[in-house]
Amino acid sequence: MKKYLYLFAIAFTLSQTIQAAPGDTTWVQANNVEFTHYGNFDTTITFPSPGTTYRRIYMILTLGKYMCPAGSTYCGDWDYTVQNYLMTPGGDTLELGRLITPYANAGAPRTPWSWTQHYVYDVTDYAMVLQGSATMRINYSGYSWGFTGDLTFAFIEGTPDRTVYGINRLWNGYFNYGDTAHSDSFDINTHYPTLNFTAPAHTQSAEMKYTVTGHGSDGNYCNEFCDHSYYVYLNSAIIDSYSVWRPDCGMNELYPQSGTWLYERANWCPGALVYSQFYNLPGITAGAATNVDIRFQPYISSGGAGYAVDGNLFFYGGINKTIDASLDQIVAPTNDENFFRENPTWGTPVVYVKNTGATTIDSITFQYGIKDSASMQTYTWYGSISPLTGTQITLPDLHQIDELAAHDSTTGSWDTATFIAEILKVNGVADNDQTNDTLTSQFASAPKWPTSIRIDFKTNNEAIASGSNICETSWIIYDADNNIFQQRANANISTMYIDTVNFWHSGFYRLQVYDSSCDGLQWWANSGTGITSGYLYVKPMTGLTDIPMHGYNYGGTYNNDFGCGFTQYFYIQTADNGIRNISSNGQSIEAYPNPAQNYVNVAIAGLLTVNGEIRIIDALGRTVSVTNCNTANQQIDVSKLATGLYTIVFVNTQSGNELETRLLITK
Repeated sequence: MKKYLYLFAIAFTLSQTIQAAPGDTTWVQANNVEFTHYGNFDTTITFPSPGTTYRRIYMILTLGKYMCPAGSTYCGDWDYTVQNYLMTPGGDTLELGRLITPYANAGAPRTPWSWTQHYVYDVTDYAMVLQGSATMRINYSGYSWGFTGDLTFAFIEGTPDRTVYGINRLWNGYFNYGDTAHSDSFDINTHYPTLNFTAPAHTQSAEMKYTVTGHGSDGNYCNEFCDHSYYVYLNSAIIDSYSVWRPDCGMNELYPQSGTWLYERANWCPGALVYSQFYNLPGITAGAATNVDIRFQPYISSGGAGYAVDGNLFFYGGINKTIDASLDQIVAPTNDENFFRENPTWGTPVVYVKNTGATTIDSITFQYGIKDSASMQTYTWYGSISPLTGTQITLPDLHQIDELAAHDSTTGSWDTATFIAEILKVNGVADNDQTNDTLTSQFASAPKWPTSIRIDFKTNNEAIASGSNICETSWIIYDADNNIFQQRANANISTMYIDTVNFWHSGFYRLQVYDSSCDGLQWWANSGTGITSGYLYVKPMTGLTDIPMHGYNYGGTYNNDFGCGFTQYFYIQTADNGIRNISSNGQSIEAYPNPAQNYVNVAIAGLLTVNGEIRIIDALGRTVSVTNCNTANQQIDVSKLATGLYTIVFVNTQSGNELETRLLITK
């Protein structure tokens, strides 16, 4: 089984450019409408004439917003199903893609009246029917209005991965799930008769594409909030199964939204593409007779549960290229809104590569850097990518990005540039198809932060487990090598923490906030439920202004609303010593985190050899802890020390000199 997630990950987007000669890409404008009613919006268009082959065909649906007339009753930006259909001259109506609109109230920070979002589908396998005159249909299931839909196609000339020799439409429609009250059988499978086919000439393999989303609500909240499975049959034998569920809505790239965007649902999330499932049907070659079927788990409903389904069967020839890697997506750095959570990033680019050849890929040589720069980096990746599969690859640190992270964090304005990546070799030889080897992306660099910051963290009352006093929200700062630099983990519920963070090395860092219940530190739907609100503020040590963070809101209705978590990358330009006590000979000592709770790290600088002991002295002058120290970085357990202000003293055994700093311990 292949998930549609892979197709989305390799999608061509408007913020990323495929390097091709002029004329290689043909654009076709289809529907451009305001959704002013429930139902169908049809547009007759002309696709390219037969005779040209296309390496990729992308369908791009751009959602937007419009202001309904004053006094309009039925205007609201909610979660509605949008289905894109091709109505062929032969009479078939094929669903090319599906998404669910977001909760997009104009008062939410990501969806103002000017908001647009691009949703991209790889529809290359439909090339044989995307020809000549045809009708494109957008079906809008909303019962209120306010969205716009702009549908375009990009035909990129070249050789496809495989040639499609036949497409058959399978089951489609909306079926009640076990609703005996509305004259539907308790067994949804009555809507799935076994379908028989004969593979056309030149067929070497076959796949079934199946799209399903659950909607409605009965006494068990099925099907929108209910998890059921189905089984795939080939020639009366089960070959696969799937649980109709989407568990990652709290990591939606479009956040925060104005509704219940973070709830898990039956194979969909508000504001996201619906993932189709792809099933390889083994043993099918030209002339072979075969049958396919879908069987859902039996279910009896009290009424309201249903599934919207669509299936297509594809018959393929062989893989057209021998050794070929396709550079299909720049995940980071990019301004592509579909990778909002992953950007702006630090100096390690991430790309998505698909093996579009018949040979397993074991190495790829890349060249990458800032476009038009005289200095480009080269890297050879080693691994394994099977034919017609893909993977994300993280490239080594791009030092040019360090130079771009120069804007002051308090402005919220970051440098922008163009990133370029290119495949030079695959398995040590030239790529068969070099038209899919280069991509560029516009991106914003991560901001520069001060060398000393303060994190004000107020936990809410959601515990990590029943009966626990530990909050389910935490934060960690990682350095560029993914080492934990400082953290506030295992925090108590309903507690205020103020941590100082002092950076003594230049480079990139990331602040990662985790929330195991996936409802952030505050969410409007928790109001009145007994769940309290928390917050997290990052401030410079020398001022009270909050440091802007990407996708994070400090105030308003949607403050601290981030679902399962968020990531902020930032750059430290100089190695300031912060609150260290520095002696005249350059020797220094620092304690972090400060305040501390369970442990403290003591960093000593300026000594050729560290050899001595670290003493912790309380406010009454009593030594409450002594630790031998022969390393520049020493971690000390302070979990048994009482709350209060302490002095940390390092005594140099050789010289007898002392270095000291202050430490606050909180519980």
